[in-house]
Amino acid sequence: MYKNWLVLIVVLFFVSCQSGKEFRHLTVVSYNVENLFDTIDDPHTRDNEFLPEGDKKWTSERYEKKLNDIARVLTAINPDDLPEIIGLTEVENRQVLDDLVNTDAMVPGDYQIVHQDSPDKRGIDVALLYRPVEFNFISFEAIPVDPGFATRDILHVHGTFKKEDFHFFVNHWPSRIGGLEKSEPNRLVVAETLKAKVDEVLADDPDAHIVIIGDMNDEPQNKSLKEVLGAGIPDSDLALVNLMMPLALEKKGTYNYRGNWNMLDNLVVSSNLLDKKGFQVSPATGYIFREAWMEYTNKEQEVSPNRTYGGPNYYGGVSDHFPVYFEMKK
Repeated sequence: MYKNWLVLIVVLFFVSCQSGKEFRHLTVVSYNVENLFDTIDDPHTRDNEFLPEGDKKWTSERYEKKLNDIARVLTAINPDDLPEIIGLTEVENRQVLDDLVNTDAMVPGDYQIVHQDSPDKRGIDVALLYRPVEFNFISFEAIPVDPGFATRDILHVHGTFKKEDFHFFVNHWPSRIGGLEKSEPNRLVVAETLKAKVDEVLADDPDAHIVIIGDMNDEPQNKSLKEVLGAGIPDSDLALVNLMMPLALEKKGTYNYRGNWNMLDNLVVSSNLLDKKGFQVSPATGYIFREAWMEYTNKEQEVSPNRTYGGPNYYGGVSDHFPVYFEMKK
């Protein structure tokens, strides 16, 4: 009789552990990896500077180091498990994504890739990595944007977590070259394009979970995100909320420009991910991931992301952005 009870206890403990694993929290990451180019010439893009004989002397050794550094960052964000969803910006092509997911650190995640070449003339794209053990991929589309020049598409990926519908939108909006005000209209066009698609998805399925990630080159308080997209602070009653807004209001950021922090990497979710039903963003905030080995400290003791390049100068850092992330539980 004692042995039977012992066996039952062991079985219940095993089932409990498996159940806990099944419903462990999910991690969603967004990371601008700063020009992840391979070393092969693509005649259709402006990648000449990222060749061994180019201005940046981009060698196989430097490429391998960057891949492993990015993998180190991504696998350190959640010490208990690898992220289930990773949105990436500034990747050249499918090959660099294949190389990244096949690094030693990333292989255990068995990541699948969603990517499509964009019309960006430099050849940089956005992409989404997902773990099929958790995320059931259904479909994707590349949403074209026309601010008057070739820029990155918005990558829309549809799938489910435990039968709950999720729509991920990976973004890399036009840069601030020429100044914030002069370049703002370009980002407003992208925000309008994205908002129209989000409205379309929600009109078809009001219960769909919306997750908008990427490098917007705008901050949560800027017009593109706050007014056009309509993303407010997490405790607002708006349909979309920006999980990075609280940190932005504290003057924290993911990108450092001339000593000033900018929150250019945003995490926007639909409010039904905060309504205590089904999957929930828990806690209701986004995070910046940064460690000392990802940072650079100048002679004035100012800290910034340790970038790979500054102009033609090789610094050997991971990226000029810090990644952002949030967690979901059910």
